[in-house]
Amino acid sequence: MPVPFITVEGPIGVGKTSLSKIISETFGFHLLKEIVDENPFLNKFYEDINEWSFQTEMFFLCNRYKQLNDIKKYIAVNDQPVVADYHIFKNLIFAKRTLPSSEFHKYEDIYQILTEDMIRPNVVIYLYASVDTLMKRIAMRGREFEKMISRDYMNQLVADYHEFIRVFEQEHPDILVVRFNGDDMDFVHNATDLQKILNTVEEIIERRNFKE
Repeated sequence: MPVPFITVEGPIGVGKTSLSKIISETFGFHLLKEIVDENPFLNKFYEDINEWSFQTEMFFLCNRYKQLNDIKKYIAVNDQPVVADYHIFKNLIFAKRTLPSSEFHKYEDIYQILTEDMIRPNVVIYLYASVDTLMKRIAMRGREFEKMISRDYMNQLVADYHEFIRVFEQEHPDILVVRFNGDDMDFVHNATDLQKILNTVEEIIERRNFKE
């Protein structure tokens, strides 16, 4: 049986890292966190998206490629379940929105080469929420570079995520996609909401007959 590899995904501010940490602590999964603050282009990206989008996206792609290669080796050696607070497919979501078509096609070619034999999760937890909710949560956590994120950008990002997940689910029937609405559930502050999610995760692990 395959070792559980769960990915938590969704737009900026939806709670991916918070939920991934809780799943890791509750079920004893190894936690894989994406590199965000270390990206040297990120502040410049939000100041001038057109100018700095390619550099920003390439940094993320290369670092996530390295992380996932490392986690593939980790699973092979340790046989331990993993939960990640991102899926590398998010690179395509952001790059398609921010890069001009000529650069995006080059970027997509590089992405396909790098991810051809990459380890894939067997479960994707998709967190989503309204733009109002996301903007409030982004403001509350107070990251300096995120203060420059516009409402228009978030509207586009939310729509892009919904469409990408819809297509992803069709193209990858072997990967279970589970959705949670962040407007209806506040798993950070509401213990009942959190328990509902954790119960669902536990049922998934049992139902799909993952190896202990």
